[in-house]
Amino acid sequence: MEWFQAFWLGLTQGVTEFIPVSSSGHLEVMQQILGGRSADFHLFLEFINLGTLLALLIFYRKRILQIIVDIFVNHNFRLAVNVIITTIPAVIAGLLLSDFIESSWFFSNMIVIACAMALVGIAMLAIDRLPKMSKLKNENELTKPRALIIGLAQCVALIPGTSRSGSTIVAGRLTGLDSKSAADYSFLASIPIMFGVMAKSLISSSSREYISANLSMLAFANIIAFVSGLIAIYFVMKYLRKKNSLKPFGIYRIVLALIIVAFELLK
Repeated sequence: MEWFQAFWLGLTQGVTEFIPVSSSGHLEVMQQILGGRSADFHLFLEFINLGTLLALLIFYRKRILQIIVDIFVNHNFRLAVNVIITTIPAVIAGLLLSDFIESSWFFSNMIVIACAMALVGIAMLAIDRLPKMSKLKNENELTKPRALIIGLAQCVALIPGTSRSGSTIVAGRLTGLDSKSAADYSFLASIPIMFGVMAKSLISSSSREYISANLSMLAFANIIAFVSGLIAIYFVMKYLRKKNSLKPFGIYRIVLALIIVAFELLK
């Protein structure tokens, strides 16, 4: 992989990991633009998750500290337990389906990506018109069954083009959260998943060899992902504090899906 590819992939990872437009879909599109899928593409994407994970930890550092205080000082386990409940379905699905999802046919199929982008985009446009469960003040009031609903939605994000943040924010809205609270919970619930992805990658000796051989390029891409990820989180949360609508993201997803399909048909 070349340095300019590492730059653009790191930037794409950082921006689209937190904006609900699908990082996996955009990374695949970017890889196609840069000249096609390289042999180490999947490994590279696994390790640039570190940059976005660090961005998430820094942005939510006060909130994470409060959760720790709640657990060990206030003996309030509600939010922590809900995050675990939300995490479990995706962990199980990921372990059972990882070989299929990571296969070159499925993960890189542009029609699959376009369909997933469009379907979640339509859901985003429809969310304000759909009936909701009883309204919650924030994610601290989330019940265990509703946390499980968001966890099941997170499983759908294993399909490339879906967007983990997009599917969980939509599910959060359906469970009674506003968009800002749904995004807060979605990002907090992604932390264990991202740690898990990194840990799984480090177990393999071939993965450790890849890190050793490409350390400088991975560090560079992670710095780009970290900086752009922090900016992206700030942008998304600032927007959702003012607006409760996912409409702009839904429109963008549908337009991009149509463009992808058009290019595939013209090949």
